[in-house]
Amino acid sequence: MIVLDHTVVAAADSERAARRFAETMGLAFEGFDGVDGKFATVRVNDTLRLFFATAERAATQHLAFAVDGPTFDGIVERLRAAGQPFGPTPRDVTSGRTDHPLAARGVLWVDPDGHLLEVMTDAP
Repeated sequence: MIVLDHTVVAAADSERAARRFAETMGLAFEGFDGVDGKFATVRVNDTLRLFFATAERAATQHLAFAVDGPTFDGIVERLRAAGQPFGPTPRDVTSGRTDHPLAARGVLWVDPDGHLLEVMTDAP
């Protein structure tokens, strides 16, 4: 068995990016971890943590998450409350639609660091 333990997400400001991600996803910012405590950390679930690292320049990443229906609804509500545009496909990240081509519902949005984030659910 292979389980992804963590991945590093580059950001202009690691703590700001980690807190924004945690708030949007309904998760907790755990503080700093790693060598010299340089990674702003968000625990996604029992086996996965995201380490946000401050970087001058960063290649953008696409992070996709499968979530349950209530979690999806909460994320969409928080995106709307924050005024964050979202859409159902990588080509449409601004329409506010949730009709995802690979799931019952899903949304994608671009965070301030240019990363393409995605959540999808099989719950109608």
